[in-house]
Amino acid sequence: MAHGVSFDLDIPDEEEEEEHKQMSKRLLSSEDISPCDESVIHDTFKTLIQEQSRLSEEGSEMIEMEQMQDVDRDDFEGLSNMEGMPYDAYSSMTLRILSSMPSRTIGRSKGAIIAQCYNHTMQLQHRKRRRPALFERRRSSRPSIRQYDLDKEIKEEDEKMKLLKAELQKLSWSQQGHLLQQQPLSLYEKQDLRSKDSAHRNQIRKANCKCEIPCCTRLKYSILRCLRHTSYELISFGRSLYIWHYSFKQIGGRFGSSVLSYFMFLRTLLHFSAFLFLVNVLFIVIPHAVYPPRVNNNSSFTGLELLTGAGYFTNTVLFYGYYTNSTVNNVNTTSSSQSLPSTTLHLPYNMPLAYVFTVGVSFFLTCIILVYSMSKSFGRVFRVGGNYKDLATMVFCCWDFKVIQKRSVVLQHENISTQLKEILGEMLQKAPKLTILQKCRKLTVLFLTWGLCLGSVTGCVAAVYYLSYYLHKERHQVQSEAKLLILPLMVSVINLVLPYLYNLLEIAERQDSPALQVYIAISRNLLLKMMMLGMLCYHWLAQVSKSNIQCWETFVGQEFYRFIIMDFIFALLDTLFGEFVWRHMSQKWLDRERKPEFDIARNVLELIYGQTLTWLGVLFSPLLPAVQMIKLFLLFYIKKTSLMMNCKSPSKPWCACHMSTVFITLLCFPSFLGAAVATTYSIWSIKPSMECGPFRNLSTMYESGKIWVENLEKDNPRFAWFAWIHKYLVENPVFLFMIAGILLIAIYFHMQVVDGQRKIIKLLRDQIANEGEDKKFLINRLQTIYCRKKKKERKTIKFSTE
Repeated sequence: MAHGVSFDLDIPDEEEEEEHKQMSKRLLSSEDISPCDESVIHDTFKTLIQEQSRLSEEGSEMIEMEQMQDVDRDDFEGLSNMEGMPYDAYSSMTLRILSSMPSRTIGRSKGAIIAQCYNHTMQLQHRKRRRPALFERRRSSRPSIRQYDLDKEIKEEDEKMKLLKAELQKLSWSQQGHLLQQQPLSLYEKQDLRSKDSAHRNQIRKANCKCEIPCCTRLKYSILRCLRHTSYELISFGRSLYIWHYSFKQIGGRFGSSVLSYFMFLRTLLHFSAFLFLVNVLFIVIPHAVYPPRVNNNSSFTGLELLTGAGYFTNTVLFYGYYTNSTVNNVNTTSSSQSLPSTTLHLPYNMPLAYVFTVGVSFFLTCIILVYSMSKSFGRVFRVGGNYKDLATMVFCCWDFKVIQKRSVVLQHENISTQLKEILGEMLQKAPKLTILQKCRKLTVLFLTWGLCLGSVTGCVAAVYYLSYYLHKERHQVQSEAKLLILPLMVSVINLVLPYLYNLLEIAERQDSPALQVYIAISRNLLLKMMMLGMLCYHWLAQVSKSNIQCWETFVGQEFYRFIIMDFIFALLDTLFGEFVWRHMSQKWLDRERKPEFDIARNVLELIYGQTLTWLGVLFSPLLPAVQMIKLFLLFYIKKTSLMMNCKSPSKPWCACHMSTVFITLLCFPSFLGAAVATTYSIWSIKPSMECGPFRNLSTMYESGKIWVENLEKDNPRFAWFAWIHKYLVENPVFLFMIAGILLIAIYFHMQVVDGQRKIIKLLRDQIANEGEDKKFLINRLQTIYCRKKKKERKTIKFSTE
C-alpha cells in the first residue's frame, strides 16, 4: 500500500545561525586547527553554506515580491512540470535543503576557504541585485561614496588573505599549487603568496640551521640527497632512451590508436628479439668466438649469400653446424664432452649443455614475460573507467599545460582531437536493426565468404606441401643457390596475395563495426599463416631431419633465414606498390585524392609470422634474432614514411583499446606456444646430425644434459642433490605439465577476477545513476510541495484581506 511522503523542514532561527557563524569564524582563525580535523571543518563549511543560503533567500524573496503580480499562480501542477526547472528557479528553502546535502557539507579547511571566497562573490552580487539602478532613483536618495563602507570590505579581504596564508604554511609545495589553482585570485596575488611563503620557510630553515647538527647526521642527509638526485637523473635518462617516443605521438595524433597499436606491437617484438639475441650472444656465440673451432671455409663471398644464407655463411657462427661439442676445463685447454676429467674441482663450461640450456631458459623467460605482458594488458583494458575514457575528462582535463613548444602543442592538439573522434565514434555506434530477410542474406554471405577463405587456405597449403616435397626429392639436381629461393618465394607470394582477396570479401560482407572488421581479417590471416607454418614445420622436422643430408640442422636454419629475408623483401614491395604507386595512380590518372587506409590486420599478422619464424629457427641459427632485429628496425621507418606520405586516416575513427591485448594474446597463442612445442620436440625426440654441431654422436640433444649430470655426480658427490632434481623434476614430464597447468590456472583466475571487477563496476555505476535520479525526484517533489504550500498561504492572505 502506498503512503504519502512528508517533508519536515527544520529551519534554524537567525540568532542560532549568527551564533554558529561567529563560533565557526573563531575556530577557523585559530592556528591550532589541523587540515585533518574533519568535524570542525565540517561544521565550518556548513555554516558558510547556510550563510550563503540566507543571502540567497533575502535576494530571491525581493525578486519574488516584485514578480508576484505578473506570475500565474496556477503553473505548478505536478511533478512532471518540475523536471526541466533550472537551478536558479528553486526557492530559498529548496536551496537551503540543497546546501545541507552531504556533497556540499563534506570538506576540509581548503573547502572552507573556497566557500568563503565564493560567499564574498555572492554577497557582492546580491548587494548589486538589491540596489536599484541609479537613474531610477531620485537625486536626493542616490548613495554617496562617503556612505559606502570600504574599510569593512578591506578588513574582510585581509582576514581571508591571512587565513589563506596560514593554510598555505601548513601544506607542502605541491598541495599549495593545487590550492592556489582553485582560488579566485589573480596571477600576481598567487605569485606574491608563493614568495611570502617561501621567505617564511627560509626563515624557519635558517633558524633551525643555527642549532648544532652532528657531523654524521649532516653526512647522512647529504648522501640521501645525492642518491635521490641520482635516481631522478637515472629516471630522466631512462625516459630519454624510450625508443620512438615522438614518432608514436605523431602517429597517434594523426591516425589514431588503431594504427598506433601496430607500431607499438612492432616495438614489443623488437624487445623480444633483442632479449633473445643478447642471451644467445653471451652464452653461445662469445664462448665459441673465444675458443673457435678449426673450420675450413673455402667458399668465397658472392653477395647471393645475403639472400640464401648458403655458401660463405654456411660455416659461420650464424648457423648450427659451426658450433662444436668441446668443453672448456681451464683457461687454455679444451676437451671433448664425452671425456671430462675426474680430478677437476671446478665446473667446466660444457658447450653442448650451454647451447641447449640457453635456448631452453630463453624460451622459459620469454614465456614468463609474455604471460606477464598479457596479464598487464588485460588489467589496463578492463580497469575502472570502461573501454573508453570519460568524455568530460578528455575535454576538460587532458591538456598538458607544461607543453610550450609549438611543435609539441600542435602534436598534442592533434592527439586530443583524434581521441575525441574515437570516443564519439564508439559512443554513437549502434547496431542496425535487421529484418529476418536481411539476417538470412547476411548469414548466407558470411557462409560463402568463410567457405572461400577455408578453401583457398587448404589449396595453398596443399600446393606448398607438394612443392616442398618435390624440391626435397630433387635436391641433388639443384646446382644453383638461387633455386633454394623457390619455396620461400612461393610462400611469400601466397601471404601477399590472399590478404587482398580477403579484403575484397570484407567489402561483400559490409560489416558495420570497424573493430569487428579488423578482428575478422586478423582471424583469416592468422589461419592462413599458422597452417602454412605448421605444414613447413612438419616438412622440416619429419622429412628433412630423416634424410641423408650431411648437416640437416644447418639446412633448416638456412631455410628459416631465407624465409625471413624473403618476407622482408615482399613487405617492401607491398609498401611500394600497394601504397606509393596506388596513390600516384589515383592522383594522376584517375584525378582523385584517394589514399589507401593502413591495413592493420595484414601488417600485424606479418609481424607475428616473422617473429614465429625467429622463435622456430633460433635452435638452428643462434644469430637469427639479430636478422629479425635489423628487419624490424628498417620496417618501422619504412612503414612510418609510407604511412605519412601515402595513407589516410581511418574513415571511421574507432577506439582500439583492445587491440594491444589481442595482439599480445595472438603472439602468446598460437605463435609462441607452437614454436615452443616444435623446439621441445626437436630437443627431446629428433636425432641430431652425426658429423656437425654440438650434439654429434648423441641420440638426442637432451642427452647432453643427462651425460653432464652423470659426470657431475660421479666427480663431485656433494652435487648429488642436483642429480636428484634433474632426474625427478626435469626429466619427469609430470612436473613440466604441472608448471604449465599452474600458469594456465593463474591466467584463468586472473581473467575471472577481472571479469568480476567489471561486473561490480557496472553495478556501482548503475547504483550511482539511480541515486542521482532519486535525488532529482526528491528535489522536484520538495519544490512542488513548497509551491503548493505557498499557493495556499497566498490564497488565505487574499481571502483574509477581502
